[in-house]
Amino acid sequence: MRELAQDLLRAALDVGSALELAPLILRVGHRGRGAVGLDLLGRTLRRASRGQLAVLFSAPDRTVRRFAYRLAVEGRLLPPAELARVAAQDQDTVVQDLCATAALAACADLAARGDAEAYESVLAPLLSARNPRTRSAGVTALRRAGHSQQAERFLGDRSGVVRACARYVVRQRGDDPVAWYRERCMAWEDTELPPGAVIGLAECGTRADAALLLSLLMHPVTGVRARAVAGLRALDCGDMERLRPLLDDAAAAVVRETAVSLLSHAKELPADWLLERTDRERPRHVRVGAFRLLDARGGIVALRAAVGLLEDPDVKFRAWAAQSVQRWHPSPDGRRGDPEVGELLDRCRHLFSDYVLRRRKWEAGVGS
Repeated sequence: MRELAQDLLRAALDVGSALELAPLILRVGHRGRGAVGLDLLGRTLRRASRGQLAVLFSAPDRTVRRFAYRLAVEGRLLPPAELARVAAQDQDTVVQDLCATAALAACADLAARGDAEAYESVLAPLLSARNPRTRSAGVTALRRAGHSQQAERFLGDRSGVVRACARYVVRQRGDDPVAWYRERCMAWEDTELPPGAVIGLAECGTRADAALLLSLLMHPVTGVRARAVAGLRALDCGDMERLRPLLDDAAAAVVRETAVSLLSHAKELPADWLLERTDRERPRHVRVGAFRLLDARGGIVALRAAVGLLEDPDVKFRAWAAQSVQRWHPSPDGRRGDPEVGELLDRCRHLFSDYVLRRRKWEAGVGS
């Protein structure tokens, strides 16, 4: 029966029917013995023209689009500029990588022929792509195109992989990206400072650059302040006393980066100061950052904060608090037999089975 089905499919498939049946064949092709159908579909559609395959390029199913673009790349049915446009606009990362790689491979031929205009038509869509991987491919290609100087404007890109490719191109040209970053960060009052330039300085700078990043903690732009905090963390130069005030920052991104940077200092932060910032009157992002630090601190302070938030109006806060209580264990250096621990655990007994509750109390040295 299997051989008969394969013979019938082989007889029925031509380019027209293959285009219609491609979604179905691709869907079942990865099941047991479905490879025959995939192979037959591929051999049939390799005879299709670019115009015929175009029907599959816009298919809503990404598996179909991937299959169609692979065939188009293998058959060299699309010009490099069209491949670059697809890499910049398609929403699927596999299609983006496939088309960007093919476009850049074709660029080598364009460069060998000295076709600068065609080369530019490929680079422009890649460099303006929203996807960082596609954008980074375009930045790397700038060197081969003889436009290494254009890589400088990508040193402050929002994506780390694009910044890394830009630094490579700039270094190959003989320039120093660190100097570029320092110059922009020092002149931030006179020129617009992209947040990517701040974290870029931390990525390739030294601990001596921490002073420059510290000066940016009061920058009026949210992204710059957040990247300065992240940069200090990357350089392992986070100053707890300088970072503490940023836990009250008006921007959620800054508070989020600050909380991450202060996690290693959670036990050193004043417990009352953190608890105060979990009050309902505080901005939500401040409460989130403070509770994250309290949870990392552990001990009775973390349990006290979590139990206090179990009746919070915010549904997510209640869920985080419940999870924190269920994960809680007494600190090895905590005082055993503290009656407050028993009272707090009793207030949230609904979160434990009887056995687990008794176990927690036994670990803390309270209860019978």
